[in-house]
Parts: sequence; structure tokens; C-alpha cells
Amino acid sequence: MRKVAAINKSAKYHYHIEEKYESGIILEGAEVKSIRSGKVNIEKSYVFFNKGEPCLTGAYIGSYSHSSAFAPDPYRVRKLLLNKREIRKLFGKVKTKGYSVIPCVIYFNDRNKVKVEIALVRGKKSHDKREAIKQREWSRDKARILKCN
Repeated sequence: MRKVAAINKSAKYHYHIEEKYESGIILEGAEVKSIRSGKVNIEKSYVFFNKGEPCLTGAYIGSYSHSSAFAPDPYRVRKLLLNKREIRKLFGKVKTKGYSVIPCVIYFNDRNKVKVEIALVRGKKSHDKREAIKQREWSRDKARILKCN
């Protein structure tokens, strides 16, 4: 049972998802409370490797309204927590042409810890995106036809 805080809806449209990983994230101050209140967006964020460590950049975590005067930058770079084996595997794949790592979901696990589901992805071509649109429209039409009958 997990409580979802943010979803990257455009991930499935723009990328072929190869593998998914669960990662912890290092947060400061009242960032957990602002995530819990829904002030988070990961649509344009991605993961890069800084000195062999995975870091999340481009994610927006707004400031908590009831916190003290200190508020960290909402777009700051945040370090992700993964096993060494997973880091080596992701780093090797990212060096390969065409692979990227993006966050898909930010959620709270059973122990109320903030987790990030990251995915190893390969970018889709424009004809793949058109095919996805056709499939989505066909599933809507099919559901509409079945509902009427």
C-alpha cells in the first residue's frame, strides 16, 4: 500500500520503459511535509550521474507554508539512494546510446518514507507516439461500444 504524491504521466508517452527501480531520496527541512501536501512536480525532471552518484534534477518541491524562514531551492539537485549494483548497472546503460533515467512516481511507502520510482528508458520515435495515440483512442472507443451494449 503506497500513497502516491506525484506521477510523471508523460513518461509512458515519450519513452519505452525498460526497467524500474525503487530509490530513496535525500530531502531537507520541511520538504517531506510539502510533498505530503502535494506541492511536487516531476514532469520535466531526470536523473544524471555526478561523480558516480545518481542525482535527481528538475523536480519541483515547493516550500512548506508553515515552515521557518529557511526554505531550500525548490528546483535544487537531490541525491538518490540506490545499491551499488543498481548504480553500476544504470550508469553502464546510460553511457550506452539512447538510454536515460527518469523518475516515474514519488510516493510514501508502508513505513512513511519518501521513495522515488525511477525507470531506465529509451526515447520513442514519432511513429511510435502516433501508434500509442491510436491504441489509446481505440481502447476508449472499445469501452464506449461495450458500455452501450
